[in-house]
Amino acid sequence: MSDLLSVYEDFLKTEKKASANTVSSYMRDVHQFADAMSGKALPLTRVTVRDVEDYTNTLLKRGKSPATVTRSVASIKSLYTCLTVKGYVDQNPAKDVSPAKVERKLPQVLTGKEVELFLEQPECTDLKGYRDRAMLELLYATGIRVSELIELDVDDLNLPGGVLKCFSKGRERIIPLYPTAIRALGEYINNVRPQLVESIDETALFVNMGGERMSRQGFWKLIKYYQEKAGIQKDITPHTLRHSFAAHLLENGADLHSIQEMLGHADISSTQIYSKLINQKIKDVYKKAHPRA
Repeated sequence: MSDLLSVYEDFLKTEKKASANTVSSYMRDVHQFADAMSGKALPLTRVTVRDVEDYTNTLLKRGKSPATVTRSVASIKSLYTCLTVKGYVDQNPAKDVSPAKVERKLPQVLTGKEVELFLEQPECTDLKGYRDRAMLELLYATGIRVSELIELDVDDLNLPGGVLKCFSKGRERIIPLYPTAIRALGEYINNVRPQLVESIDETALFVNMGGERMSRQGFWKLIKYYQEKAGIQKDITPHTLRHSFAAHLLENGADLHSIQEMLGHADISSTQIYSKLINQKIKDVYKKAHPRA
């Protein structure tokens, strides 16, 4: 059983080019599934549709959220897609298993004024302030994922051309930068980063105060610190600026396909959630402002 899971992990990394976070999430799900099947003395190669359905029902009975169960079903389907391709099984027993019904919540976004307030928090009076201002400006300018942000190298940035090259999930996309972000990044690249980086071999665009590549945990703490400093009551996460980027573009006339390309969404349905967000905002304004609403 462990050999099959190793095959799957290698499949995710080498063939699917999945991010480290995706690999970790999928492997956690399939390990839990494999343990459950092991408890029934059932090899992974003999699992049936009924076994997968029983497993998902058990998760729901244990109080797991529909979203968690849906993700688990997706992970199991992905596992058996791999095992089918590799010839370990003849068919995917999870193929026709329906995911749990999930009420998709609309993403939380910041208003334009809240974004301005948030981006103003890093004070450009020391190295950390200049670096943090550049990171936040880049995140809002491009809408990239935090995993993509911390994986950026210096060569991915083309300041004279005013664009960022982002490579993720086997695809490369080019995203424009607005002038304020270009200035913040220029100050950081030319004056700050050289003072932080100890090794000339360091390729990371953004580094911590020790001169090493910024971590997800480090950036998470940075976000929370500036949220508190700004006094913004909304719960700001690294993804909040990504959502705000997309919603604000849509509000100001950008088309969904362009936003999809910049966000790196494989499916347009993932981008359409922002249309629902804008429609909901219009309804809320109508209810508050119309005298007969």
